[in-house]
Amino acid sequence: MITVTGQCVAAFIFGSTVGLLVQRSRWCNTSALRDAMLFKNYRNTKALLVAMMILTLGFTGFISVGNGNPMRFDVGINQFIGLFLFGSGMVLAGACTVSSWVKTGEGNIGALWALLFLIIGLFVSSLLWSFTYWPPAPATMTGQPNLAALQFGFADALTLQQKTGIPAIVFGLIQFAALFGLYRLILRKERAIQTARGQVQPEAAKSSPQVDAAMPEPAIGAVMAGGAGASGSYQEEA
Repeated sequence: MITVTGQCVAAFIFGSTVGLLVQRSRWCNTSALRDAMLFKNYRNTKALLVAMMILTLGFTGFISVGNGNPMRFDVGINQFIGLFLFGSGMVLAGACTVSSWVKTGEGNIGALWALLFLIIGLFVSSLLWSFTYWPPAPATMTGQPNLAALQFGFADALTLQQKTGIPAIVFGLIQFAALFGLYRLILRKERAIQTARGQVQPEAAKSSPQVDAAMPEPAIGAVMAGGAGASGSYQEEA
């Protein structure tokens, strides 16, 4: 069994490695979705899908052998509302939480403000959760479906394994297949875009031999020389 000190050392090494990779790769959850929808750039989207596929197999694999310790929470309408607000904040800030930390370390003042108010927002939300949360959390968020309180209970691989008796890795493989299918779809879309952009070049290449065949070589040289002379005279006049 690993000691507390060992856990801290492992966390430090893992966190430092991940931080370095995030900084060098310009990883950002916000750009993974924003760039794909607005600019048709799928670089971070593909990276996000690959990370999700690896994590899915890793977590469900550990759960299947009894070593997983997932964070479990009730899924309800409040999650959907919160995710929408959080995603809107990320788009307005121009970065996700992870990239905000990275940009702050690089000296980006805007990211520092975004990170500061993220911490303030989390603190205020924790206070509201404790005192004025509706509906009351202890009465409605019990891990079981409660449609009257708009709660659907736990929704994770461990719960599915316990309720169905099917190993969590099976559900992980299903999710992996869905993510991999989406990844392949993006690759096909990128190839289609590249093909569409490259269709102009073959047409231009087809017209060039026709011009060369219709004009003898001396005439072609004269045209090229005349073009160069015209360019030179234009530069002199300018």
